[in-house]
Amino acid sequence: MYRILIAEDDQGIAEAIREQAGMWNLQAKCVKNFRNVMDEFKEYDPHLVLLDIGLPFFNGYYWCSEIRRISKVPVIFISSASDNMNIVMAMNMGGDDFIAKPFDQTVLIAKIQAMLRRTYDFAAAAPPMLRCRGAVLNMEDNSLTYNGGKIALTRNEYRILLTLLENKGKIVSREKLMERLWETESFIDENTLTVNVNRLRKKLDAAGLERFITTKVGAGYLIEAEDTSVEGR
Repeated sequence: MYRILIAEDDQGIAEAIREQAGMWNLQAKCVKNFRNVMDEFKEYDPHLVLLDIGLPFFNGYYWCSEIRRISKVPVIFISSASDNMNIVMAMNMGGDDFIAKPFDQTVLIAKIQAMLRRTYDFAAAAPPMLRCRGAVLNMEDNSLTYNGGKIALTRNEYRILLTLLENKGKIVSREKLMERLWETESFIDENTLTVNVNRLRKKLDAAGLERFITTKVGAGYLIEAEDTSVEGR
């Protein structure tokens, strides 16, 4: 079920949207803390955001720019401030669509469904990614991103991360890791593997991913599974 986050300070409008979304098998949540919308965004992890412009404390433009720092999730602005300047501003700040108030609820739902189809229904054609604790390993360009930044990986470091994430929740032996590295014609020994793992850990720690890889003495290495998922988008 797709999750919709509604950042609308008019409680009547927000609840009406939430109820209408539920009738179309869409899960929706209304933002409660307008001082820090990002806390609720990160906790809810929505597939789409409905965002009013005139919000308390910080306006919708600000929150859209904050969302864009960490996510490409679709953002649809809903606002009575529907003059050309505001529409252009909304698009420039990272919005994907703009719906003027007042609007028909069925039209809103139709636009939401169309946006969700365009964004997610063709996910199989997108390059696969492995996610864990907010970090994303893109298997198309061998890159790791976290908090909007890209972490440079050597070929060996990428292979180590890939193998551990493919076996998330399971201990991967040092022998298996070395076999995966040999596949890339990197013929390494035990000491070289240790150097590669330690160097990778330092990069992850510096990026804020402390204790991302756990050592199981005498057994191998582990990335915990509970926060890790595989996506094709």
